[in-house]
Amino acid sequence: MSDSVYRVMEVIGSSATSWEEAARNAVAKAGIHREDLRIAEAVEFDMKIDDKQIVAFRTKVKISYKYHEVV
Repeated sequence: MSDSVYRVMEVIGSSATSWEEAARNAVAKAGIHREDLRIAEAVEFDMKIDDKQIVAFRTKVKISYKYHEVV
């Protein structure tokens, strides 16, 4: 078995309902553009406020994916 190498990207997902859904949205969108997603780590949470109301939840997610060398 060969050793594996992984890259990490950082993405921010948003949702009108929760941080969890924002994280799911981030991972889902990243999965469209990258193969072999491995681990997702939610690292930062914030909210957008408009007129004293929370209008969006945002979650910053670090996602690792398997690195494939181009030959």
